Amino acid sequence: MTDFLYKPRYMITDEILTLAAQIAARADVLTIQSGMGQNPKLRRVNRIRTIHSSLAIENNSLSLKQITAIMDGKRVLAPPQDICEAENAFQVYNRLLEFDPYDIMDLLTAHQILMKGLVGELGQFRSGNVGVARGDELVHIAPPADNVSGLMADLLRWTKGAAVHPLIKSCVFHYEFEIIHPFADGNGRMGRMWQTLLLAKWKEIFAWLPVETIVYERQQEYYGALGRSNDSGDCTEFVSFMLRAIWDTIEHYAATDQDTDQVSDQVKRLINALGSQTLSALELMERLGLKHRPTFRGNYLRPALEAKLIEMTLAQTPNARGQKYRATK
Repeated sequence: MTDFLYKPRYMITDEILTLAAQIAARADVLTIQSGMGQNPKLRRVNRIRTIHSSLAIENNSLSLKQITAIMDGKRVLAPPQDICEAENAFQVYNRLLEFDPYDIMDLLTAHQILMKGLVGELGQFRSGNVGVARGDELVHIAPPADNVSGLMADLLRWTKGAAVHPLIKSCVFHYEFEIIHPFADGNGRMGRMWQTLLLAKWKEIFAWLPVETIVYERQQEYYGALGRSNDSGDCTEFVSFMLRAIWDTIEHYAATDQDTDQVSDQVKRLINALGSQTLSALELMERLGLKHRPTFRGNYLRPALEAKLIEMTLAQTPNARGQKYRATK
């Protein structure tokens, strides 16, 4: 049995075991039925969703429509930094499957591409000590800069060699990466992307599933799970959160692929409930008699937006508190 210098702390709960088994089984079915790996259009749409959501978590102002335009080579009126972040993300995600997830040089190369023109310490571990803040509150003090290189080498070694289910291992890596906080900037984007890479090397369909969309919709839960795991020194809660996000992503795309008529009926119900009015998500859910927000967003709201049957009143800030929806003219 290999003895690892770096040993993350977590528990394998019944929920974690059940989710891992369900995700693995459903991913195999979805791979066969969806044809996503051979469908360039579907891969492209999901890649745009992934990039939009991962950047939006970091307060990038670009809408899904703007990011699509940038990917199409069109000019967009937006802050230059936000455009640069999107262009960099396209470049690195297009190369994602070329990287070895256990190679520290590949990790640094990916950071160099992702953060080009955005930070001074490019493609290298941070040289200074940092803390992570939420608003005015300091929630985490990262390890000293002198320790980062050794910690990351140990983490990658553990990730490659530990006899742990790939799904669970990828979530543990994601958490530990954020706790080490190895870069001066871009740690959130890198952590989420590298988890995607780890999963894609296990089952390639994960390269095209936009798990970041669910994380974006549940940002407070995401940061809450990170914070509580950090407080306890045990990442079990974060692993559970990420597995639930992965499972809900799988469920959404399985439902969309296997039951297109049902999804279309759900979109029609939303359009009928909306009528000629302008309503919030909560008002729409009440009209539809729905209480489960992820179901509403995944099966009703998001497909209607993607089909351009409805539009946001605040398209530049999709997550705005006062966001409402209306039928597209």
